[in-house]
Amino acid sequence: MKASQFFISTLKEAPADAEVASHRLMMRAGLIKKLGAGIYTYMPMGLRVIRKVEAIVREEMNRAGAIEISMPVIQPAEFWQETGRFSKFGPEMLRIKDRHDRDYVVQPTSEEVVTDIARQDIKSYKQLPVNLYQIQTKFRDERRPRFGIMRGREFTMKDAYSFDRDADAAKLSYQAMAQAYRRIFDRFGLRYRAVAADSGAIGGELSEEFQVIAATGEDAIVYCPDSDYAANMEKAEALRPQGPRPAGLQALAKTPTPGKSTCADVAEFLDLPLQRTVKSLVLATEEKDQEGQVVKTTVWLLMLRGDHDLNEVKANKVPGMEAGFRFATLAEIDAHFGCKPGYLGLINMIKPVRVVVDREVAVMSDWVCGANQPDYHFTGVNWGRDVPEPDLVVDLRNVVAGDPSPDGKGTLAIERGIEVGHVFYLGTKYSQAMNATFLDTNGKPQFMEMGCYGIGITRLPAAAIEQNHDAKGIIWPDAIAPYTVVVCPIGPDRSPDVKAAGERLYGELLAAGVDAILDDRGERPGAMFADWELIGVPHRITIGDRGLKEGGMVEYQHRRESAPTKFALDGVVGQVLARLGK
Repeated sequence: MKASQFFISTLKEAPADAEVASHRLMMRAGLIKKLGAGIYTYMPMGLRVIRKVEAIVREEMNRAGAIEISMPVIQPAEFWQETGRFSKFGPEMLRIKDRHDRDYVVQPTSEEVVTDIARQDIKSYKQLPVNLYQIQTKFRDERRPRFGIMRGREFTMKDAYSFDRDADAAKLSYQAMAQAYRRIFDRFGLRYRAVAADSGAIGGELSEEFQVIAATGEDAIVYCPDSDYAANMEKAEALRPQGPRPAGLQALAKTPTPGKSTCADVAEFLDLPLQRTVKSLVLATEEKDQEGQVVKTTVWLLMLRGDHDLNEVKANKVPGMEAGFRFATLAEIDAHFGCKPGYLGLINMIKPVRVVVDREVAVMSDWVCGANQPDYHFTGVNWGRDVPEPDLVVDLRNVVAGDPSPDGKGTLAIERGIEVGHVFYLGTKYSQAMNATFLDTNGKPQFMEMGCYGIGITRLPAAAIEQNHDAKGIIWPDAIAPYTVVVCPIGPDRSPDVKAAGERLYGELLAAGVDAILDDRGERPGAMFADWELIGVPHRITIGDRGLKEGGMVEYQHRRESAPTKFALDGVVGQVLARLGK
């Protein structure tokens, strides 16, 4: 491609609403243009990146035995109603009606539709296993779309769905996809981690996220530097402290803490380590009748060490809280504790609550908690002596750096990541709900075992930029760059030799299978270089009249290099091919 025939629309400044590097640089480099909140047009340069991502994904999915299909973006609600997700998915799913007042959804994912395909066409165990995938538009009505295409509303995703005859076979399909994902992300040339993850609303047992490492990532990745252990923050287990609970040495005392309502303030006021305090979080669960009316509300008190944070995913797995919870209202708190938040505790409650204690708190002694009276806390609190031994002790907290690794092979570290892929083993969650069965070897119907596997096609370029950029612009990995090499002749309109050398070099690169672009626009060198550094093409060859006259020399520079290297015009293609591994 010649730049004069292409559409290049770089900007000197990023829009004011661009919050992160990838958003700013994609807008400035002319890769995307905003159409509406969370909705973007992919411009020619950006679309080339997307197509390269798709090509790698498609090659590896086909290599792994998956079969490509394309499912509708607009789906009848009846399939979602079969699984119950039409009402459960939440406001992120865009629901619409047609002219006949029939309900439809704009697909956020396609488990229901693909399960309907399977139940119609798969009748016998002889047809299994099957893995169907698509690369298709999705829509999720994010409350606050942000970070450009990182968290947009309309996006492109590769989603695949495997069907197997039993759990063992389904887990083999899961592992095949997990390995295919590793090949895909290896080919992208990005630093990433595959981490154990919670399945969330999708459901299922096995689950891994693929996270591109980036300081601006929204997700916390927990890993052990001394082993293969890795998990996201939602999944990472905080182990019970080793050894018995220390004996209590202090007497229980009701201690004035005027105006000190946070654990940090209380610890500072009492001149105690924050680790000696216990925070009290009050939640509520509701039971509803068939009409959706609340018939019973249960109030819960969750207790964590003062320096720890609640992991809401873990809380959602506490027996009795699996259906979901909310934070209690001030009226509910007052009815049970007779006090406002900030001074709550186990002693002198008005009405009983369900108490859940974090593992760390269960082995504490001489701890501090609220006295259920404004401006007072109890110090020297001990289990068994001052309050009953906890009935329900579970892992409630986020892990922190330095915690012991769950595999027993060291301590944990934490870094930031951007989720770009996720694999799930679903089991029979959807096949049972939609009665997707096949006849097994015994002639009896069995529910199909399923897995699902997603990659954020349009999110991935943004993640790559977050990991690979500098003050000048984007630095693309070779595999997904919009162009791999740019040829930059200086003053081709003034020098026939420069123009001819540019055309010749461009032709040789194309003949060698290199995705190259020739900048024949006649721009000044500074403006030309600034454009390509912003766009992030990884390899640049500059041709000037002086170099050609001084022995036929040209300059090669990788986007990460601070200075160019001179090569003979006749040998520079070979140098580029060597760097590309061709």
